[in-house]
Amino acid sequence: MKITKKSLDDAVDKHIISAQQAETLYQHLKGAPSTGPSFDFTHILYYLGGLIAIGAMTLFMTLGWEAFGGWGIFFISLGYGAVGLKLTQVFQSKGYGIPAGICATFAVALTPLAIYGLQQGLGLWPNSSTYQEYHRYIQWHWLYMELGTLVSAAIVLWRYKYPFLVMPIAVTLWYMSMDMASMLLEGHGSYEQRGLITMYFGMAMVCLAFYVDVRTKEAGDYAFWLYLFGVMAFWCGLTSQDSDSEVAKFLYFCTNLLMIMVGVVLMRRVFVIFGAMGACLYVGYLAFDVFKDSWFFPISLTFIGLAIIYLGVLWQKNETVITKKVRQRLPAALQNFLDSKSV
Repeated sequence: MKITKKSLDDAVDKHIISAQQAETLYQHLKGAPSTGPSFDFTHILYYLGGLIAIGAMTLFMTLGWEAFGGWGIFFISLGYGAVGLKLTQVFQSKGYGIPAGICATFAVALTPLAIYGLQQGLGLWPNSSTYQEYHRYIQWHWLYMELGTLVSAAIVLWRYKYPFLVMPIAVTLWYMSMDMASMLLEGHGSYEQRGLITMYFGMAMVCLAFYVDVRTKEAGDYAFWLYLFGVMAFWCGLTSQDSDSEVAKFLYFCTNLLMIMVGVVLMRRVFVIFGAMGACLYVGYLAFDVFKDSWFFPISLTFIGLAIIYLGVLWQKNETVITKKVRQRLPAALQNFLDSKSV
């Protein structure tokens, strides 16, 4: 939890600590370098600057770099990466964890560009596509760049252990889910088939995220980015499936409701957000397709909404008892994990 001036003042009012101790502690915490993310102006500047730098060498890369040739791109990428790692060392030595993690991530984000330059320099690039298309189109030959990125990210993460370094890993795995679908289907599969592969890939990412979450819950939030892109891949793949069966559409709705429940249990909002979007899509389908001429549907939907609100009230009253009974049936390791998330 975040310690604020008000929480310290409350502790003084309850005679837990003295006013002098509260003031001394507040000044100490205020002046200490911050290592965990929070929504303040300093961290906004950190992430804004970092994302601009990362975006400049990834999403916003222009065709002008092709003028340097393959070897030129490769060595420039290595130079930029060396600068990023050097800044990581400097910030880490001074105790500034957030900018250190961002600079390390910047270095990792250069890996696809370096591999692209190396392949161009060695004459191994398979077609006329350019690095600028890496973040826009799905093609099988991006896999070499993606595998290299995963290796470099794993090495840097092992060395520096900053949670933000999981971001390029999660993004790369998301890209791989789409590129592998294209490779396995040899570019001829239907939209639904590609979505199905992406959905299973996303499910595997979510399982990996949960494993990482359990193993690293004390060290930091290393699972956030894996959850984000895993759920995104799973939900997009699921939503891309088309069926004329009303049962299949209802199961889609139930799956999204299950995602909301999982999000509540794991305290991960990404499940809730995508689950809510899926549920709204199904309700919209009912309103505009199935019951488009029915006067009774909006009324019944209103009562359902009010019933859900009432269910929320009942849940709030009995949450502790229900949660305790449910968790008693779970394995001890999972109980401890969920208890740590509730603090």
